[in-house]
Amino acid sequence: MTAPADTVSTVIPCLRYRDARAAIAWLQHAFGFEPQAVYAEGDTVHHAQLVYGHGMIMLGSVDTTSEWGRHSVQPDEVGGRQTQSACVIVADPDAHYARAVAAGARVVIEIADQPYGGRGYACRDPEGFLWWFGSYDPWRAHAGTA
Repeated sequence: MTAPADTVSTVIPCLRYRDARAAIAWLQHAFGFEPQAVYAEGDTVHHAQLVYGHGMIMLGSVDTTSEWGRHSVQPDEVGGRQTQSACVIVADPDAHYARAVAAGARVVIEIADQPYGGRGYACRDPEGFLWWFGSYDPWRAHAGTA
């Protein structure tokens, strides 16, 4: 088995947006992400790294002609359904929920205490990507077990 890299986070969700510049601004305003790096020309974002605490997402503009882009579709092309989503641990899920809703996030699962611990909610961003935000921290909940 190959050892993981010795870094802060070894799994980083990657997203593609039709209007990546607008998505970056909205993800900052609604969810609290901060740009770490943005490589762009005009309206095209080739690669961006946004951080939230010790987590990161990477994103870029939709490109259906590249080798990577030919393997991707946008949520509106498949009826809004998704095969994966990002889960973000937040310190205060109620405050995060209020911020996201005020910014126009479409809530798909209302904020609630979860039976496995923590409190959270699910929403969609303006281009339809599904997000989960909550206080459940699996790193702490299962510390020392394995």
